[in-house]
Amino acid sequence: MTMTPEELAEQEPTLELLNNEVALRLTRQSDSLAKIDTKAVFLIGFAATAAQFLATHKHHDFLAYCAFGTYAVSLIMGALSIRVAEYKDLEPREMIEAHVGLPKSQVLIALAASRASIFEANKRRHEGKARFWAASLWTLALGLVLSTVALLLHT
Repeated sequence: MTMTPEELAEQEPTLELLNNEVALRLTRQSDSLAKIDTKAVFLIGFAATAAQFLATHKHHDFLAYCAFGTYAVSLIMGALSIRVAEYKDLEPREMIEAHVGLPKSQVLIALAASRASIFEANKRRHEGKARFWAASLWTLALGLVLSTVALLLHT
């Protein structure tokens, strides 16, 4: 849909609102990614500690080996959730060079559209990190159950 310059100027408050909302969503998404990383580090540390504890105590061998296996999977899934991957963001220089001299309404449209595209690209990464974190959590929980049973059966 093509708008006249006057129609675009009339839409500036709406465009500013949309642009601000998309910018806030990107900020929340970034915060969420950081929280997943923090939680994954704790899971990795807990899995490593639990495996070390089990290794230093007498245990039922078969169940202990199963527990070690789940701890290993938990560690791997946790590491996959915090692996370094490209996080999309606005390229300031490109944005400035492409939009300097344009009316505010056109810049707002371009900015909001760019941020929406970036959000969608980052969303796939976010969902993948969340899946790996959940897998790490569930395998850690299974490992703890197996460890507990392995320790109890030996006594």
